[in-house]
Amino acid sequence: MYVRTLTGGLAAALVVSLSLTGAQAVAATSDAKDAPLAARVFTYDASGSAEFKSAVDRGAAIWNESVDAVELRPVAAGQRANIRVLADDGWPRALPTTLGNGTVYIGRQAVNEGHNTIRISSHELGHILGLPDRKPGPCSSLMSGSSAGTTCTNPYPNAAEKAEVEGNFGGALVGRAPAPRADVIVD
Repeated sequence: MYVRTLTGGLAAALVVSLSLTGAQAVAATSDAKDAPLAARVFTYDASGSAEFKSAVDRGAAIWNESVDAVELRPVAAGQRANIRVLADDGWPRALPTTLGNGTVYIGRQAVNEGHNTIRISSHELGHILGLPDRKPGPCSSLMSGSSAGTTCTNPYPNAAEKAEVEGNFGGALVGRAPAPRADVIVD
């Protein structure tokens, strides 16, 4: 995961502002520029994802590699997860409740049709992170989902998708509702 750091620009602007208004400016050392911005941590429970557990773990790792503002971690034993991931025989879908929270279904129907399990996992987690479907779309767009065809195995968000997730969580409050859309996102 990339680590962002704060700059000392605000402190410099404050010193300049104070000196321009005639107030006494006092130089102070600040470690703020070296402090990394903390990623918003969301836990996921893949215990119900059956044969797709490794694909779910890889999908979460892909998001962790791709964005700074969010980190997806497996839930600790006895804790409640933000995201539940379940396997079923239907089509893959996500039911976001609030931004960063909800339930993902890794449906066997799409897998049986030949769709890539890691792409499915990463795509559905993208919905939980606030991204809508973008169909039809090319394989280079993770959120194009199944419209990219069964030969598409790309599980990575493109630059626009990464930026949208960064924007969703850069200063967003946990619990903010995702962008308006249907309660169930079926891909």
